[in-house]
Amino acid sequence: MTQTRHRIRTPRLTGAYIGLTALAIGVTATASTEMSGRGQSAAGPAGTTVESALAPCRIAGTMGVQMSEGMPTPPGYARSTGEVRALNLMIDFPDAKGEGTALDRLAEFFPQTSEWFRTSSYGRLAYRAETPIKAWLRMPMPFAAYGIERGSSYDPGYRRLVEHIAKAADPEVDFSRYDLVNILVTPNAGPSALDTVLSVTFSGNGEAPTADGVPLSNTSFVYSRQDDGSGTYRETGYRVLPHENGHVFGLPDLYTSDGGNTVGHWDIMSEDWGANNDLMGWHKWKLGWLDSTQISCASKPGTSDHVLTPLAVEGGMKLAFVPLSESVGYAVEVRTQAGNDEAVCRPGVLIYKVDSEVDTGHGPVTVSDSSDASGGCTRRPNVHAELSDAPFRPGETFTDEKAGISISVVGERPDGSYQVRVTRP
Repeated sequence: MTQTRHRIRTPRLTGAYIGLTALAIGVTATASTEMSGRGQSAAGPAGTTVESALAPCRIAGTMGVQMSEGMPTPPGYARSTGEVRALNLMIDFPDAKGEGTALDRLAEFFPQTSEWFRTSSYGRLAYRAETPIKAWLRMPMPFAAYGIERGSSYDPGYRRLVEHIAKAADPEVDFSRYDLVNILVTPNAGPSALDTVLSVTFSGNGEAPTADGVPLSNTSFVYSRQDDGSGTYRETGYRVLPHENGHVFGLPDLYTSDGGNTVGHWDIMSEDWGANNDLMGWHKWKLGWLDSTQISCASKPGTSDHVLTPLAVEGGMKLAFVPLSESVGYAVEVRTQAGNDEAVCRPGVLIYKVDSEVDTGHGPVTVSDSSDASGGCTRRPNVHAELSDAPFRPGETFTDEKAGISISVVGERPDGSYQVRVTRP
C-alpha cells in the first residue's frame, strides 16, 4: 500500500521542520555545514583552484524555503561527518505497554542503521548508537492524551511528550553528550503504518525543550513498523530511521503529494519502504561525504567530457553538475546494484534536476526518465516501477531544449566508469 504524505510546517519561525515518514515515499531533515578534514579538498593554491571552479555549481539556498537543497546547509542541524553520537530511547504508555523488551525494539534498527550510514558515507560518518537505558521508559499519560496524529505540530502535544521523556530519562542520561535523539516508540501506540504514518522528525528547532542545558532540537520519532508484507521486514524495515535521520542532517523530503513519482527509489529521502536504496550524489556532496575533487562542474559554454565512477564505489569522480542558474542545475551520476543500492535493475547514468527554490515535499529534485512510460524494470514491492529504469545507457542522450543543454552517455569503460558528454550554450 502506498500512502502519500504532506509537508507540515511548524508554527514557530525558527527554521524548524517536521518530517513525516512514508510507505513507498520518503521523510525530512537537514545536515551540518561542518565537514571532516577527509571531506575537504587540498589546501593551498591547488585547493583554491578546485573550489573556485566549483563555485558556479554550489547552488545557493533560498530564504524562506524549507530544507532548501542549496549549499551550505544552515547551522542548527546535526553534523554529518566524523563521529556522531545518537541517543536511543524506547518509550511506551500506560494504554500501550511495550511489546516484548525495549532491546527487541532497538534491534529492529541497529546495527543496520549504523552500517547503512557507514556504507553510504564511505566511512566518513561514524554513527554511534548508544542506549544508556535498556528498558521501556513509561510515559505518565496515555498515548491518546498527547493528541499525536499524522502531521501533528510541535506544540502542544509533542512539546509535552518531549518534556516527559527528558524528565524520565534525565537521572540516567546526560543529553549534552549526544548529537541527535531517536525515540523508538512501542509499535502498538497508535495505528499501523499501513493505516497512517506517524513517524516524524523535528530538526533544527532551537526552541525545543532543553535537558542538561541543551535543546533537544534534532529528534526523530519512529512509530509502528514499516512492513510492506513482502516478508523482508527484518532486512528492510529499519530504513525509516536513516530517512528520519536524514532530516536531522539537513536533507528534505523528495516525495510530493502525488507520492514518489519525481524521484522514485533513487534516494532514501523519497522512498524508504521496501528494498534498500542509497542517497543521491548531490546529497552526499551536501553532507560532506564527497570531496570537492570528486565533483566535475560543467559551467562553461561548449562541450565537456566527464568520466564518472559508480556512486556505490569509494573513490573517483562521482558527480557532474550542470548549473542553469544560481538555484537550479542538473546532476549526473552513475548508479549500479552495489552498496546500498539493492533495487537497481537498470544500471547507468542517472540525471536529475535540483532546484533550491522548491520547498521540501514539493519536488526539489526531479529525475529524468530515459524510458518514459515504459512501466519500469522491477515489480518489487514499494519501489516506484516507472522510474526504476530511469538511468541512461551508452548511446542515449538527455536534452533540455529550453535551456539548450544535452547530456550524452558516450560509453561504459571496462572498469565500470562511464564517459558522459555535456553540451551547453
